[in-house]
Amino acid sequence: MDRAENLRKDIEAALLRQNLTAWQRSFLTDIHARLERSGGQARLSDKQWGKIFEILGQPDKTVPSQSTVVPFSRSRRQHKKIFVPSFGRAGRRLRWRFEKLAIGFLIVAAVAIAQQVFEFGRGQLPSTPATATVSLAQQFTVTDGDTVRVVGDAAGTRLVGFNTPEVFSPQCDYERQQGELASARLRELVADGRARLTKVACACRPGTEGTKKCNHGRSCGTLLVDGKDVGTILIGEGLAVPFVCGRTSCPPTPRPWCKG
Repeated sequence: MDRAENLRKDIEAALLRQNLTAWQRSFLTDIHARLERSGGQARLSDKQWGKIFEILGQPDKTVPSQSTVVPFSRSRRQHKKIFVPSFGRAGRRLRWRFEKLAIGFLIVAAVAIAQQVFEFGRGQLPSTPATATVSLAQQFTVTDGDTVRVVGDAAGTRLVGFNTPEVFSPQCDYERQQGELASARLRELVADGRARLTKVACACRPGTEGTKKCNHGRSCGTLLVDGKDVGTILIGEGLAVPFVCGRTSCPPTPRPWCKG
């Protein structure tokens, strides 16, 4: 498990504690959201690292070099560098031609791969509609009451058909408390039963699936435990409310926990 995933889990565990101040909870929630949005590539300052370790009760940890969350690869600019000896104007011309050749090769390779994927999809799934599901045998972790994260995915998977109280950005203390109960109940269901997670098409405009314009970049899915949809279970226990979307859009997200 990489450093970003460890930090995200530590923050989630800390947010379940009752002794956090309002500022500490807001600070950790913001850091968690940045990790989710960036896929674990968020950059943090030394001061932010210090505050994180102070809140998590880990003051003796060493702040990572370059103040970055994840194990550091070279920068994108460094990855693109190609060594070509410089011999004045002739060397610059040679370097320019070399870079153009490399770019052209990458474009041709990308097109070839895309064509193979397309042909494979046509051959294997000739009658599969756009809303077809893809069954997953991969392991996953529970983020909150209506979101899970498949191991290896860059973003989480939002479970469809229901909405649970927010844990990381609640509108009131009662919503946070109910969100923690919903999260704990989902973990209990997954631990005690046979879970089956299935990816489904999100209710987004055509062409936006997999981008930030569609469900904040997350996938969509359904989760069955012993053949029962977890959303139906949580709704029946008062820990969730129905939330049904159309083909390309969703109604306003229901959040009734802080009303009156």
